[in-house]
This record gives sequence, structure tokens and C-alpha cells, in this order.
Amino acid sequence: MNSPVNTISNSSHEVVEVKDLINSLWDQRAIVLLFTALTASAAIAYTVYATPEYEVETTIRPVTKADLDELNESGLYKLTPKDALTRVGSSMQSYDVRLKFFKTYPQYLAPVQTPNQSIEETFKKFNEKSFTIEIIDPKKSTSLSEAVGLRLRYPQGIDGVGIAKNFTDFAIKTEKEKVASSLETLVSNRIIQVEKKLESKKAAYEAEKDSKIAVLLEKDQLKKQILQDELKALRQQLQSRRQNRVKELDEAIVIAKKLGIVKPTTPSALGDTDQAHQGNMIRTEVNNQKIPLYFLGQAALEAERATLETRRSDDFTEPRIDEIQKELSLLATNREAILLKERDNPELFVKDFADIRGELMHLKQLHVDFDQFNLAQIDKEATPPEGPVKPKKALIVGFGMIFGFMLGVGVAIIRRAVLSLR
Repeated sequence: MNSPVNTISNSSHEVVEVKDLINSLWDQRAIVLLFTALTASAAIAYTVYATPEYEVETTIRPVTKADLDELNESGLYKLTPKDALTRVGSSMQSYDVRLKFFKTYPQYLAPVQTPNQSIEETFKKFNEKSFTIEIIDPKKSTSLSEAVGLRLRYPQGIDGVGIAKNFTDFAIKTEKEKVASSLETLVSNRIIQVEKKLESKKAAYEAEKDSKIAVLLEKDQLKKQILQDELKALRQQLQSRRQNRVKELDEAIVIAKKLGIVKPTTPSALGDTDQAHQGNMIRTEVNNQKIPLYFLGQAALEAERATLETRRSDDFTEPRIDEIQKELSLLATNREAILLKERDNPELFVKDFADIRGELMHLKQLHVDFDQFNLAQIDKEATPPEGPVKPKKALIVGFGMIFGFMLGVGVAIIRRAVLSLR
């Protein structure tokens, strides 16, 4: 009957405590406002004195297949638009390419470079958080084609738009120079190879012939070694079998001696030795079990053991050994290699020079104008940002005020608790 009264009394007491807490906080509102003002002021000071950071973006996309036709038609270098875009993206992501860019254009890092700091040290600090490369996959985004995005974050005082534009061009140009250098190297090497074929066709044929002979002989030698290894293993296996057989015979002889079996017999015959039989008897025994070896009798077992101990070779017991020796005998002479060595007119076997001369003419007239195409096209150029991305002034001041208010309330509550204990 008293429970409802206690519940109402407890609720009233809690309401009174809450009211007292609110009144206490209101009485200490100056402290709450002071802490709120201090943290808000600190946040405002940070936003005022912090160096603003800006961000620009640029995007490149693959060129069309027609733009790379001239390069691909050379027959020496194949490059798809997707591969070209990937190469440019890798170049933009390369630490070495970025460093070369800023060495070429040191004025971009001059605003943040200290007098005693090298361009490498300045670039290392700038590169840690400034460059971001993003591969845009059409399967995982709303884009209809692949693209590579470059995002550059930079502090106030640096020409970020100029860096993004010139670095993109620099990366494309660098990769184009690598392709041009690779193609030039390929063409030069191919011309040297073709000229050597024309100048020394017989030497080339002799080298090819010697190589073919060497391959044939090496193949035969390998097969010989495999067969010899197999022959050695078989002989060891046969020797092991013979030794194991001798051990079995020794055990069987001991058993035969103990049982008094001198001549071959059977288990049933051995059991009937003490029984007398009248008349002539023919014994026939049917048994699915293998008869132990000692039933052959001591004489037969000792004769077999003596023969095995005097044996000098087990080759005749394994048919595979005859086959191996036959194969080794055939491998002793390679008729194809002998015929290659005995050719009197090697020129008759050299291919016609027409194809080689035509290829040489094509290589000498080959020219690709790299100034007429790019490996990637700029889809979105870098433009000046509307405002800084850091610091976010409104967010920082807002969080500062909230933190200050909570800190002030906390201090006020602690102060009230301390005073209540006195």
C-alpha cells in the first residue's frame, strides 16, 4: 500500500534535484559563457592564422584508336588507348617524374622553400599530402569510359592551377618521349639486325646450324643420362631383390632343417609322414593359400641360395634392361646432326634475301610524327578554386563553441559538487 507513495516521493525528489542543477548552472552562467567564449576565440584565431589550403582537379581520358594508328602501323610498337592512359597515369604517380617536374619548374615550390632547404627536401614534404591520383573505372562509377583524375592540394601562395596544368602536360610529354625513345631504339636495333643478316648470311646460317646440332646432341645427351640413371636404378633394385631373396632362403633353410624337410613336400604330406599307407596312393592337394618357402626342402633352398650368391649380374632377369641398352646404342649416333655437319653448300639452305631487303627498306623509311598526337587527352582542365578546403572556418568555430559550452557546464557542475561538500 505504501509503494505508490514512495514512487511519487522519489520522482518529486528527482525533479527538485534537476531544478536545483539547472538553477545552479544558471547562477554560474558566467563561467559557462567564459569557457564558451575562450574556446570560440581560440577556434576563430586558428581559422584566422592557419594557412589556407586549396584544391584543384584535372582529368585525362584515353585518346581514340585513330590517334595511335600511325604508331601501331609501324609494326614494331603496339599501344592501345587504354594502355597509353595507364602509362600516363603511372607517370603522374611516379615520384621520380614529379621530382623532375619541380626541378624543371623550381618556381612553383619557391614560396614554401626555405633558404637552407634543397629542392628535393622541399618537394618531399610537399609531395607527402599534395598529390592524389584516382583511376576512374566505368564499372564502378557513373563514367562511361576510363579516366585518370589528378587532385592537388596546396597551401596559399603556391600556383596550384599552374602546377596541375603543367604537370599533366609534363607527364604526357615525358611518357611520349619514352615511347618515342623506345620506338627509335627498336628501329635502330632492327636495322642493325637486318643488315647483319644481309652482310653475313652464311655466318647466321652456320650459327643456326650449330645451334640446332647442339640442341640435338644435348637432347640425346639428356636422354642418355636419363636412361643410364634408370639402368643404374634397375640394377640396384635387382641387386636388392637378390639380397632379400637370399635372406628369405636363409630363414627358410633354418626352418626346413628344424622340420627335417630335405626334399620338396606339402603341408598335408608333412602331416601324414608318420601314418602308414597300404597300396599305391596318388595325392592331390588343392589349396588357395601360398605354401611357405621352407616346404621346397633344404636341398633345393641351399642350391638356390648358392646359385644367387655366385651370380655376378642380374640384367637377364629384367627385360627393361635390354630395352635401355638398345636405346643407348641408338643414341650413340645422331644421323641428323651428322648430316647437318656434312652439308657442302650451306648457302642452298639460307632463305631468300627478298624479304630481308624489303624489311630493311621499310625500317629505314619508317617515321612517326609524335607531335601530331598525344597519348591522352585532357578532359577537365584545372581551374582556380572558389575557396579554400582547409581550414573549414564555420565547422571549426562551431565545434569550438560546442566544446567550450560543454567544458563550461562540466566545470560548473564540478564547482557545484565541491561547494555542496563544504
